[in-house]
Amino acid sequence: MTGIQDAAVLEELGLSRNLAANNRTTELGQEDFLKLMTTQLKNQDPFKPMENGDFIAQLAQFGTVSGIEDVRTELQNLAGSLVSNQAMQAAGMLGRAVLVPTSQGVLASGGTVDGAVELSNSVSSMNIGIYDQSGQLVKNIGLGSQSPGMVTFSWDGLATDGSAVPPGRYEVRAEAISGGINEAYEVLIADTVQSVSLPSGGSALTLELAGIGTVDFSQVRQIS
Repeated sequence: MTGIQDAAVLEELGLSRNLAANNRTTELGQEDFLKLMTTQLKNQDPFKPMENGDFIAQLAQFGTVSGIEDVRTELQNLAGSLVSNQAMQAAGMLGRAVLVPTSQGVLASGGTVDGAVELSNSVSSMNIGIYDQSGQLVKNIGLGSQSPGMVTFSWDGLATDGSAVPPGRYEVRAEAISGGINEAYEVLIADTVQSVSLPSGGSALTLELAGIGTVDFSQVRQIS
């Protein structure tokens, strides 16, 4: 458009050149977009009307802007809903026992170290070894033959000779014989949820466990 036509467009939009210059924005709303395009059509040069292709391109641009806004709104609503659901989940987790994959069991004074091993196949013999921080075997717990599924175990804090060991962290290892081959298995340790941290900036929900410490909610294999 010419300078005169530009002025006419601004006038019809209720703007002045100075006002338009001083109040530029980086975003164009849907209503603004339609108003601007309608005014442009009314004030176009009759000898040089807008080409059909240009008009369609502007409509497509408007549709894209509108679609992006709709998608953004839906995503914001979805994110808010997910956070609310996680908050409800978090409230119900406090004080609950969870199983998480770790080889570190924490023995409290007069307490036990409880855990489980998930088997995908039958084993003829299974053993749980408890080791101190120096790598010395403290106790071996024989569980015999086991079928596929979750196999639980509990260590009472006593050494092989029956003496009580001091509280602290102990390494827990699981081994089993399957098809004549001795294999190591992943250990799951049970611990109590003390607090829950809600996500911010897209991070995952995290749990603070009494002995193990901080773990992602996605690591939890079982809740009891």
